Amino acid sequence: MEDNNVISVRDLGVKFHLSEQKVDNLKEYVIRILKRQMRYKEFWALREVSFSVKKGERIAILGLNGAGKSTLLKVIAGVLKATEGTVSKSGVLVPLLELGAGFDPQYTGAENIYLYGAMLGYSKAFLKEKYEEIVAFSELGDFIHVPVKNYSSGMRARLGFSIATLVEPDILILDEVLSVGDVKFRKKSEKRIKEMFKKGTTVLFVSHNLTQVKTLCTRAIWLEGGHVVADGPVEEVAEQFEQKVTK
Repeated sequence: MEDNNVISVRDLGVKFHLSEQKVDNLKEYVIRILKRQMRYKEFWALREVSFSVKKGERIAILGLNGAGKSTLLKVIAGVLKATEGTVSKSGVLVPLLELGAGFDPQYTGAENIYLYGAMLGYSKAFLKEKYEEIVAFSELGDFIHVPVKNYSSGMRARLGFSIATLVEPDILILDEVLSVGDVKFRKKSEKRIKEMFKKGTTVLFVSHNLTQVKTLCTRAIWLEGGHVVADGPVEEVAEQFEQKVTK
């Protein structure tokens, strides 16, 4: 990887095996597996994807649903394994993919700060030191002592965002996370992300909000059917994408 690149993606491909038959329950699925009666078809979510990212770049990943955007981010984050090709990264990477996905619904928000924080690699001592800051940013107030199963999706996302953005990573991956919560919290979240930009954080960003994309990003990569169809300045690529989807 070149010295000024923090991410290098080369000939990336991700293949899934999709069942051709509908299976109504686990018992039937196990029986079919044992009898070797399950038939699958190949589906390539990504194919021959290549690009490099320099330090400090803010890149939007554009595409319709099913284009491969989230799959790409998950491979770069290390959540999914590539079928073919390589991904190289340097520096501390924080993925904000599904905020609060690691929460235990039976635990309170306070308990989940330590659980989710540990999953993101933060020490208990660090989380204890930052506890009040997390609660204040999340705006949950006394709800921090309520089990997460009673939270709305917006409340879970607010707590997840507050924990995940505690540090200043070298690479930040955002998948639709700035579209959650109320308007006030979205603006506050966007402000925190912009503060990271000023410190040179590299960003990969997925959003269906093109206005937000143009505001936050400098470059865009357009995916269609798992392939890169355009890569260039955000205004130029976003305009091409918008023209295609509004036809």
